[in-house]
Amino acid sequence: MAAGDAAITTVDLLRHGACEGGEIYRGRTDVSLSREGWQQMERATATADGWQVVVTSPLQRCRSFAEHCGSRLDIPVQVIGGMREMDFGEWEGRRVQEVWRSDADLVSRFYDDPGSVTPPGGEPVAEAKARVVQAWESLLQAATGQHLLLVCHGGVIRLLLSHLLQMPLATIARLHIPYASIARVQVYRRDGRDFPVLMALNASGEQR
Repeated sequence: MAAGDAAITTVDLLRHGACEGGEIYRGRTDVSLSREGWQQMERATATADGWQVVVTSPLQRCRSFAEHCGSRLDIPVQVIGGMREMDFGEWEGRRVQEVWRSDADLVSRFYDDPGSVTPPGGEPVAEAKARVVQAWESLLQAATGQHLLLVCHGGVIRLLLSHLLQMPLATIARLHIPYASIARVQVYRRDGRDFPVLMALNASGEQR
């Protein structure tokens, strides 16, 4: 889409780095970045340029680095509750491999069709998507024409991309979003209509 007289908003979606506790389900579980995770995010943002605002999930694995980044670049930081990760219910805090061993059929069905299957006691994916999209639309309305860094979660990025690219929810598990990776989205707004374009996916980050 040619820019023409469209307002262009650029958003870099940065997934947090590796966390304390290893590979666990940590949706609502509020854990810190590991030393390795902090270094991953430092590398991912070392040469970045042009951000006007840092936006972040309230969870500390995102917020701590976002506040550091905002201070380093001398730009404002905005915390948006709607950008938190989905709640995995009874799987929260448990090791991924252990959950696969104990509940393989349900986990498999969840990844095959997350729109129809919910972890026990967890947040339905469709509800998580509605929350994230509402937060995204409010953000774009307030920041039209700016260049933003959004520090958030792998699940949030997948849900945003499924919305922006009009992908079925059943496909989100097929998107590989490594730690500290950046996906860039440009949104062209003309006559009240948004046209999002995915400019880059996993432009940096640990490939695991």
